[in-house]
Amino acid sequence: MEKQCVPDKELPEWAKPKPKGAPPSQVKKNLLSSAIQSAFIIGSFLLAFASLRNSLTWKFEELWGGSKTFYQDVWTYFYRDIFKGNRLLLSTFGVHAIIFAWFWLNSIFFFILDVFEPKFFMKYKIQEDKKPTRAQMLKAIRVVMFNQLVGLIFSFPIYYFVAKRGMTYDAEDLPTFQWFLVEMFVYIWVEEFGFYYSHRLGHHPRLYKHIHKIHHEWTAPISIIGIYNHWLEHIVSNILPVTLGPLIMGSHMGSLVMWTCIAITSTQISHGGYHLPLLPSPEAHDYHHLKFINNFGVLGVLDRLHGTDSMFVKSNAYDRHILLLGLEPAKALFPDDKKKGCEKKTN
Repeated sequence: MEKQCVPDKELPEWAKPKPKGAPPSQVKKNLLSSAIQSAFIIGSFLLAFASLRNSLTWKFEELWGGSKTFYQDVWTYFYRDIFKGNRLLLSTFGVHAIIFAWFWLNSIFFFILDVFEPKFFMKYKIQEDKKPTRAQMLKAIRVVMFNQLVGLIFSFPIYYFVAKRGMTYDAEDLPTFQWFLVEMFVYIWVEEFGFYYSHRLGHHPRLYKHIHKIHHEWTAPISIIGIYNHWLEHIVSNILPVTLGPLIMGSHMGSLVMWTCIAITSTQISHGGYHLPLLPSPEAHDYHHLKFINNFGVLGVLDRLHGTDSMFVKSNAYDRHILLLGLEPAKALFPDDKKKGCEKKTN
């Protein structure tokens, strides 16, 4: 006999289906409860972190210290040796050289999956029946590289605000481990607000057909199309939400580079089309591309607040929107047809 799916009662707690179709009053209650729980968890974490930082974080600091020394050496080489201390050139050509290399190195893994279709990974593909054509991929590469050029050009006016904000450049001014965590917390929420509202605005009928429709040419996204956009949307929805956090915090330029690389990795995973173990789930954004509705944010918090996940939470994709802690694919845990999926074949 061959098992076709995992029954609910056999699922681990982290994989059990989430409730669907709750009445509005219950949704509001759940939202308030989620907010309270989030505040409690974050508050508890911060208290624990503060009280135990001497005993708990020294290992991270030791690791960070080693990384920081390496990062300082690399940063000094870039800043002092290559760019001769020229902040403008480093903030524009230097930063974008790093971002360009990081983006395309990350893309290699997903290109291998899409082109060669290794059998082990195909079970994690979300839209199994869709494969990008050679023409689509070549067009995507052209659009993405054009937008990377747009990003380079736009970095010059951004530098004006970087200089006004007094962002630091010297290697010895790189942040401590604890402070970088604080900065990351701010960056993440600034990106969530900036991306959610600009993305939702892009779906307005008067704007969609002229601007955002380009991004939705891909109903089954691949990793590189996170920046497959109209050039104006690339500036408003991709560059600004990521850049504003470091500008608000007056961060070190190295922090901006590191955060941008993290944000790039996140968007490549969410557009990758594969729900892989131990990686953040791309189900929410993949659903957005498939249906053209719901899930406008990065974290999902503002979607829940504004009710722009109402269709998503009723779908199987919502159940699958979990961090996979085992090798079982999400589609096996939550098949499209639960009854049919759980039937067992007999010889």
